[in-house]
Amino acid sequence: MRLRSLLFVPGDSERKFAKASGVGADVLILDLEDSVAPSQKERARAQVAELLDDRAARDWAFFVRTNPFDTGLTLDDLAAVVKPGLDGLLIPKVDGAQDIVRIGHYLDALEAKAGMPVGTVKIAVVATETPAAMFALGSYAPAHPRLVGLTWGAEDLAAAIGATDNKEADGAWTRPYQQARSMCLYAAASAGVAPIDTLYADFRNPEGLEQSCREARRDGFTGRIAIHPDQVATINHCFSPSEAEVAMARRIVDAFAAAPDAGTLGIDGKMYDIPHLKAARRTLAAIGEAA
Repeated sequence: MRLRSLLFVPGDSERKFAKASGVGADVLILDLEDSVAPSQKERARAQVAELLDDRAARDWAFFVRTNPFDTGLTLDDLAAVVKPGLDGLLIPKVDGAQDIVRIGHYLDALEAKAGMPVGTVKIAVVATETPAAMFALGSYAPAHPRLVGLTWGAEDLAAAIGATDNKEADGAWTRPYQQARSMCLYAAASAGVAPIDTLYADFRNPEGLEQSCREARRDGFTGRIAIHPDQVATINHCFSPSEAEVAMARRIVDAFAAAPDAGTLGIDGKMYDIPHLKAARRTLAAIGEAA
């Protein structure tokens, strides 16, 4: 499952779903939470369940963002959408790995009821939306068998801690949110799951999105949330290795394969060691190529 571009789609808008399904996102996240008004929750849930029944071939993974536990709506969401066709869930406002264990138990029962192999539905979480969550980021390792990715969010965290803003005048994150972003990256790496950067809100600023995505990939993120279909192509491009990177990765892997006892070797006058080999293998894995 590739988690490079993950596009939010309001669960109550069939029109937006129809547009989103053709833009090339790796994952569509049908949203039952923030983009759906309280009066439309039940309708959105039923509509998403109906969309899951469409067995037409698709080249993207079908995820659903449920409502968080404190709303009392989570179990109703799960009961409606855990059925064949569902690939994963995005769980918001988690406080730590104990919430993933809880969701996992629900999924075990619901998958069995739906006739699905246990473990079919994967889980990604928004890991920084509550103050308690910030103290539990280390709890995701070792990873739950269903866990595939961690992402972070700033808006709900800002509201929870009483911040008046989360951005500097130049648009950069203020220090608390820089810390949340970094800790999410470390937590994902520790758990061995995909680190997914948060959304870029200014969807009319493609240049800003591209710069932000390049910085995110530089730092170690492997994918990003999108909030508008127009953002998907930029995200896919920025989080895909270039031809030059792939070619260099192959050379590094081949060089170490030819010298299996070497810890360090030279290529074109530059020294490469085991961390470079690991990075090269990740680059090839990103394009589905076994090292």
